[in-house]
Amino acid sequence: MAEPYQPIPCAFHESLEFAVLRRQRLRLRYRTEAGEVEAVVLPLDVATRDGAEWLSFQAEAGARQVIRLDAIVSAQPA
Repeated sequence: MAEPYQPIPCAFHESLEFAVLRRQRLRLRYRTEAGEVEAVVLPLDVATRDGAEWLSFQAEAGARQVIRLDAIVSAQPA
């Protein structure tokens, strides 16, 4: 994403952190350069770096990814 980071609501940020702590799988919908993606993921970490906030997660197939939090469209317990 080339756009400046848009902070997300604190309650949403907190819900992602709780999902990491509880090791709770999420049905995550997020935007990529190729379009919108929906996947069931295991959130691993929420971190701040380079002026943005990021979610690290492991997809069902085992691949690990990192996305900016402002790319997330929705995150629901799976």
